[in-house]
Amino acid sequence: MTKKLSIIDREQVRKELAEAQLLEIQKNLLNERHKRITVLTFLLSALLFTVIYGTIENPFQYTFSKIGNRFDFSNRILFVVWASYTGFAIQSTIIALFSLEEYKPKWPYVSIVTGAIFLVATALSPSLDHLPFLQWVHIITAGLFGLFMTLGFFPFSMWIARENPRLRRVTYIWLSSIWGGSFIWIGLYGNTGVFEMWFFGTFILFLLYLSLTLFEEKIVKQSIILLRDEENLNLGIEKIFVDLENKKAIKKSM
Repeated sequence: MTKKLSIIDREQVRKELAEAQLLEIQKNLLNERHKRITVLTFLLSALLFTVIYGTIENPFQYTFSKIGNRFDFSNRILFVVWASYTGFAIQSTIIALFSLEEYKPKWPYVSIVTGAIFLVATALSPSLDHLPFLQWVHIITAGLFGLFMTLGFFPFSMWIARENPRLRRVTYIWLSSIWGGSFIWIGLYGNTGVFEMWFFGTFILFLLYLSLTLFEEKIVKQSIILLRDEENLNLGIEKIFVDLENKKAIKKSM
């Protein structure tokens, strides 16, 4: 009799552990979906903000800094807000991707945050001919933004290309488009708003692509554990989210 009870207890413990594991996977899935929605919202709004700000004046004639410093004071405020929001959106997205892919090196995290700070510093430093010192500060901080962002993001992109062979060609194409296209626009029109719109626009679009792809892969990998018996994986995933949201709503109501 004692032996039988021991077996029953062992089975009950195994069942509870399995249920706890499944619940943890469900919570992770929900967290990944929320992160993905947040990241995509930041990126899409930053992309829209970049296009709107960059076209306030003729982008073939004026850089972002000239738009912010050589017209209305409201443009200057808008320039600082754009730099702060865009820098935050880019920084948050890249760090979220680092975390998602369990990217271990510490230096890229520091480099990305430092780059975002330099972008804000660039906007805060007026680029005006009668303030040569601040103009040089503006130029230097702009260069440091590009340098630190590249040092932080480029190694991660190469790592993604190695770890995900199917993304290798796409990653190389995107990186070539971002930096190669930027140099082409500089060669054609010099340092103008068109070059800046191209750089930020394609960079944000690449982050959008990576976010959609990598978050989707993570969600699918986690879902497979729960949905071995489901005929339709997409419907099964939605069922998981609906069930978990219902459980959370019931828990809050209690």
